[in-house]
Amino acid sequence: MDIREELIARAKEIGVKVSPAQADQFQIYLDLLLERNEVMNLTAITDPHEAVVKHFVDSLTLLKAVEIKKGAKLIDVGTGAGFPGLPVKILRPDIELTLLDGLNKRLKFLSEVCAAIGVEATCVHKRAEEAGRDVKLRESFDIATARAVANMNTLAEYCIPLIKMKGIFAAMKGPGLEEEMALAKKAVSVLGCKVVKTVPFTLPDEEKSERNIAVMQKTAFTPKTYPRHGGTITKKPLFLEKKNA
Repeated sequence: MDIREELIARAKEIGVKVSPAQADQFQIYLDLLLERNEVMNLTAITDPHEAVVKHFVDSLTLLKAVEIKKGAKLIDVGTGAGFPGLPVKILRPDIELTLLDGLNKRLKFLSEVCAAIGVEATCVHKRAEEAGRDVKLRESFDIATARAVANMNTLAEYCIPLIKMKGIFAAMKGPGLEEEMALAKKAVSVLGCKVVKTVPFTLPDEEKSERNIAVMQKTAFTPKTYPRHGGTITKKPLFLEKKNA
């Protein structure tokens, strides 16, 4: 199904301009996504119209929430089928994109997409907590983002160690962000960030789906004890630890 005109129109509704050439890239991306999804679990959204809004346009809201400098190094943590990293890269080919995922077959798919649409991205096969302890990756990105990966208190520990001083952590969330941020306030602070703003969006779909992006900036280096082992991060979230109570 041809989704190019629909994508251009829906992106315009959130104030993002998609060129015909970029729409061509999105068309190839979607075709590959739906084709490969038949043999591997990439997305639960298989309706092309729904994918346009809930995958592509949703990803592009990041461009409205964060001012991304030219040539910025951006890491998409737990990228899955490439969201939001690849859609952002299509519109901002100047950025240096790293796609991080713990499942290698997803990264192979993303490499195939990148080759098909003519964009460059570095695919890293690691768990987020492993990446945060890797000296080549730790505190080396201008922006870390993640979409629908984990609760904020857990997500902060995955992402904040990866951003450099003054870097940005942009967490892409649905409804209920205010409550999540209240619970994660101590975790965000301990890890070296301050909350700059939260940006609400309404997706241009029939349900008028609610989305929120929490934007945090790094003001202190992340203590070397973080991130902890994956199991510990999820079983003992930072805000529940005695020393942060």
